[in-house]
Amino acid sequence: MQTDHIRYDLLTSDAMRGVLRRVLTDAAEHGLPGEHHFFITFMSTADGVTISSRLLAQYPEEMTIILQHQFWDLTVTEDHFEVGLSFGGVPERLVVPFSAIKGFFDPSVQFGLQFEPAATETTETEKAEIETSASETSRTVPTAPSPTALAVPASPSQPAETEDKPKPGQGAEVVRLDRFRKK
Repeated sequence: MQTDHIRYDLLTSDAMRGVLRRVLTDAAEHGLPGEHHFFITFMSTADGVTISSRLLAQYPEEMTIILQHQFWDLTVTEDHFEVGLSFGGVPERLVVPFSAIKGFFDPSVQFGLQFEPAATETTETEKAEIETSASETSRTVPTAPSPTALAVPASPSQPAETEDKPKPGQGAEVVRLDRFRKK
């Protein structure tokens, strides 16, 4: 097998994160159209993520937020987004780099994106060891898995858009994207 010098896996991941960036930019400028709303799962301890210590204690590994009715000040930049949300009646400001995002799902149209966690940066010595080991064995360099788009069929018995709406007086419910995956 040939070595992928172009790194299609990284190019694909960047392109799919660009879709997410574009959708959030449109939502920041024009609001959410129709019944669209977003579930966004991210690694809570990734570099660049800013959440309160209270939320970090509740979600030490990953967190899923819902952007639907009760969010404010959505700001999108090239490498991250910021949003205001209320958790248990307490307003919070979150900063989430696109590289920390593991999943995106819009249940109104059953569209989702899933990302593998970003590989940690390796030192020059580690890179040399990987290249040496690869050339001695199969002549390939390990690559990160590429993200995948998910097409999730709607379940007629449980419409996702009604079961996930917060009840009056409650904060938004945090759910895992696994609940929407086929088993």
